[in-house]
Order: sequence, then structure tokens, then C-alpha cells
Amino acid sequence: MVPIPQAASYDDFNAELERRCRARQEERAGRHSQTIGERLVADLAAMRPLPSGTFEPCETRIARVSSTALVRYRTNDYSVPTRYGFQDVVVKGFVDQVVILCGSEEIARHPRCYGEAMFVANPLHYLALIETKPGALDQAAALQGWDLPEVFQHLRHLLEARMGNKGKREFIQVLRLLEAIPMEVVTLAINEAIHIGAIGFDAVKQIALARIERRPARLDLASYPHLPKMEVKTTRAADYATLLPELAA
Repeated sequence: MVPIPQAASYDDFNAELERRCRARQEERAGRHSQTIGERLVADLAAMRPLPSGTFEPCETRIARVSSTALVRYRTNDYSVPTRYGFQDVVVKGFVDQVVILCGSEEIARHPRCYGEAMFVANPLHYLALIETKPGALDQAAALQGWDLPEVFQHLRHLLEARMGNKGKREFIQVLRLLEAIPMEVVTLAINEAIHIGAIGFDAVKQIALARIERRPARLDLASYPHLPKMEVKTTRAADYATLLPELAA
């Protein structure tokens, strides 16, 4: 029996399939005197040219967003940003992913699920709504099992210890940075903010933007009164005496 091919992704599988096909072009199949590559050249000469347009290898369906920002495709529910509730959308079902469009705008992309009655959610789709109801942060089903770096939870504890319920809202704002900024950049920004004692959404945002733009972060230190203040004095001539051991003694 021929073993089933194994690949990390469909792109890897297709690349391996192409490699094997090209490797066989010098072989002969059956009773043919010509090689597979020579027969391919003859076949291509007899074929019609490929169409100028591109066709997506997917199934397209019309659907409607539910009140909970979900779109049903083949028995499974996929999330979209909450602002698209009750709108008509187009669902494209590919072999490995599901893409959802509203008008001409892509609003969601998920790995395709082949189970039944499954809930496939992107936590980022619900943060705008949760920001208006911070109390739902720990109860929202879409956020359960969200694998965030440990430093996020550390930041949340610091924010809530410092500002109470307002700290929870600021933590949600930090999470919303992930809507536009890569996870690794936000994680580094949180680590740096905690290191310098600038605990707050504005600090994390400014540090993250500074990293992206490759410039120093411009923090308003008035917002962080607990940070050590630098005091620069006017130098006196007598201060230089400390540089001379015999005078300092």
C-alpha cells in the first residue's frame, strides 16, 4: 500500500506534489516510448490556452450575520466583527479556510472546520463590544482558551490593582491593539512598559508604535507620577574637585 502523504500545510503539500511530478518527467509510463515530459509537451500544444481571469477554488454561498456576530457555513458557525451584525455576507469555503466578505471587503478569515455544530471564533472580533461591557471580559465564550503570553495577565493584574474597574477597561484597550499590531510587538511593548513602571494603555500603545516606526517612545511622564524623576543641576566648579583624589580627601 502507498502511504498517505503527510505535510504541514496545503502549500507544503502542493510544493511536494509539484516536485515529485517534475521528478517523474524523465520516466516512461506503461508502454509509451516517449517520456512523461515529452508527452506533456505534446498535450500542452493541443490544449486550449488558460483563461485570462483567475478562478478561486472555493464554494461560494450567501449568508446572514446573526445577532451574536456568527455566520453559518456547512453546519459550523464562524465569527465576524460585531459591527457587521444582521448584514448579508458572502462566504467562500476553501479546502483549508473560510473567508467571509461584506460587499467587496473581507471581514473574517478562519481555518476551515470539518466537524459539526462547531463554534470557530476570533477573540478580536468581540473586543469592541466587550470594551463597552468590561464585566463580560471573563464570561465571553469567544475569549475562553485564548492563548495569550503570560505578560498580558500580569499587566491586567497591575492595571486593576492600580485603577480598579477602569484598569480592566484599559486592559481591553491593550487587547484591541492586536487588531492592528502584531502580537510579538504588543508583547514586547507590554514588557517594556512594565519594566519602566509605565503601567497603562497609552504607554503600551506609544511603545508599540515606536517599535514599528523605529523611533524612541514619547511618553507623557505626567501620567505616571510614580516614576523616578530626573533632576539636572547646574554644574559648579567645585564639583570637579571630586575627580581629584588628593583634593577630595
